[in-house]
Amino acid sequence: MSRPKKILNDPSGVVTELLDGLVLASNGRMIRLEGKDAIVRSQIPNDKVALLIGGGSGHEPMFPGFIGDNLADGAACGQVFAAPAPDLVLAATKAVDRGRGVLYVYGNYAGDNMNFDIGAEMAADEGVNVRTVRVWDDVAGAPPERITDRRGIAGDFYVIKIAGGAAATLGSLDEVYRIAAKARDNTRSMGVAIAAGSIPETGALTFELGPDEIEIGMGAHGEPGISRQKLTTADAITEQMMAAILPDLPFRSGDEVALLINNLGATTMMELLVVNRCVRRILGNAGIAVHRTDVGSFLTCQEMAGLSVTLLRLDDELKRYLDMPAASLAYTSN
Repeated sequence: MSRPKKILNDPSGVVTELLDGLVLASNGRMIRLEGKDAIVRSQIPNDKVALLIGGGSGHEPMFPGFIGDNLADGAACGQVFAAPAPDLVLAATKAVDRGRGVLYVYGNYAGDNMNFDIGAEMAADEGVNVRTVRVWDDVAGAPPERITDRRGIAGDFYVIKIAGGAAATLGSLDEVYRIAAKARDNTRSMGVAIAAGSIPETGALTFELGPDEIEIGMGAHGEPGISRQKLTTADAITEQMMAAILPDLPFRSGDEVALLINNLGATTMMELLVVNRCVRRILGNAGIAVHRTDVGSFLTCQEMAGLSVTLLRLDDELKRYLDMPAASLAYTSN
């Protein structure tokens, strides 16, 4: 298979260059920490609980695209598909801290867990209080009894959105943590893929699929899912995904949810919307109401072709923070 074409300079410097481009596109709302692959809001209100997100690059707009009003205050960005180093996490933590503590939100991967934990310990040594919410929304990653082994995928976005709203309005790190953890615990996702993304520095594909194959439950880096099969119709694929997502929480008749249809990189809006209509039919038949729908690119894997579906079960408290106005380069809501 031929190497994917990309419009880059030196691939080894792509993270620094993408962050510089992001800062310039923010029209002064963000700055990059000098000499580091971390960006923060240029104006963080005093005396607020800070929200720091982050992880490997290559999933844009996750994570740095979600820095802004009622969203994250900063992001620590590792190399492509690699966790940010502990010293980078520490620098970003100190840059966003305003005296009320810092909440970390990131996807549940071993490298991120280790490096953010070390960063939190280093921050504690310098007097900064940190709490952590690891997102593990991918129902294909492990069975329910091992939910803490699951991967974080596009459900990160809803946890960040809710945590950002809570951090902007509440003065207690413990309360912001409680609300973010509640959002995490009510979020379930699954992805499917029909073609691989690649690693910019090497051009290597993250996985291989036959020309007529689809992976059900594919992870954000190309981790294997629950089955590999022949490509079939959008409705049949969506029904398989929903059959795994709905019983996992479980979601029940009378629930109200937020629905996220996420493009993994190279999937058209046409395909996302075709899947959305099937998801809505399934939810309607199950007696589950949709409070809001978000469709687009939230967590990608370079040019991976595929999509994911996320459901967040809502109550009045979660709706309050989810529906708060927000503004960032990648996402704005009124």
